[in-house]
Amino acid sequence: MSDILETPAASTALLKGKRILVAKPGLDGHDVGAKVIALALRDAGAEVIYTGLRKSPGFIARVAVDEDVDAVGLSILSGSHKELVAESIAALAQEGASAIPVFVGAPFPRRMCRLCSSSASRRSSPPT
Repeated sequence: MSDILETPAASTALLKGKRILVAKPGLDGHDVGAKVIALALRDAGAEVIYTGLRKSPGFIARVAVDEDVDAVGLSILSGSHKELVAESIAALAQEGASAIPVFVGAPFPRRMCRLCSSSASRRSSPPT
């Protein structure tokens, strides 16, 4: 994600016409980070679909398929990122959409991130 935010001209060319789903899996009710990313993606030329708060991985996967998105962004503040990212990726696979890239934003330090070795394509995290 930092590439997108740091090179606006390249980002606009890359994202123009792309459909990106931004979702908040789990039970936390904080969506400021998801909304900031959604606005940045929109400003860079992407069409953004935001699911809103407290969505299940299965719901997110169904919306991703129904909306024919090019990527899924997950924002998780609750600390349940490890489980919810894995469940969301599994749900995409069950919907036959395992090729859709997934990027993750969550407030966890890099040394604790085990997602880097999973199938999550990218992760972003605010400075802690």
